[in-house]
Amino acid sequence: MGWGESPRWYDGALWLSDTQRARLWTDASGEWRPFALESPSNGLWFLPDGRLVGALMRERRIGEWDGRAWRPYADLAGLGAGPLGDMIGDADGNLYVDDVAFDAAAGEEPVPGRIILVRPDGSAVVAAEDVEFPNGLALVDGGATLVVAQTAARCLTAFEVLADGTLGERRRYADLAGLVGPDARPDGIWPAKRGVWVATTSGRAIVRVGEDEVHETVPTAPLLPIACCLRDDGALIATLADTRGAPLLDAVRSRRVTASAVLIEPRKPLERHHEVKE
Repeated sequence: MGWGESPRWYDGALWLSDTQRARLWTDASGEWRPFALESPSNGLWFLPDGRLVGALMRERRIGEWDGRAWRPYADLAGLGAGPLGDMIGDADGNLYVDDVAFDAAAGEEPVPGRIILVRPDGSAVVAAEDVEFPNGLALVDGGATLVVAQTAARCLTAFEVLADGTLGERRRYADLAGLVGPDARPDGIWPAKRGVWVATTSGRAIVRVGEDEVHETVPTAPLLPIACCLRDDGALIATLADTRGAPLLDAVRSRRVTASAVLIEPRKPLERHHEVKE
């Protein structure tokens, strides 16, 4: 893969977005294979009825997968959304998606991002503003708290989830720069039994953190962790990037980065699960 985002385990299969090469990867057929996309997806989520939806990063809309392509599900153009990032959903079919607001890989100047709430009827509202490079998303505390990775701020921020799905009070969840190190920029995250798993990209580690504490660290050097999810049996799946020693953004801009999906089990070394290189 060029860049493996938003790994999701569903019904015995792995799914993920390759944002750099505009592909949707899965082994649902028994064979690890890509679907070529006209517009790359970023965040992926399975709705309560099993439908797969994807945040189409350049088209500023949510698509529903029909087995071959993304058909319309929700249009976010009316909200003035920028490039879309990660996405998760709750048991009621609500979706939370990152409005990243600027294209870092294209060299655009950073501006504050937002979290957008997409309801099951396809309507959308801005749920939170002034989020510094919103990235990974995770619902914890039985869905009562939304944790957001702020990549640029090197921290995780928690929002209270209100009864109507909108977001209320925010608070700091974990200061990764202080807990893990100055290079611990969070990308993808995933809820754990205690806290959340965090892929720290240039920090070269996947860490499980609670509110301002570190529970577990899985080093990935020299590879950079992008995103992660849990399999049904509790094993951790992560996507890792190989920049061949180049700075992250330089490698992404020059398209000289490749990614792998790996299986991480407790007290066992990283096991290569799927890898595609050109």
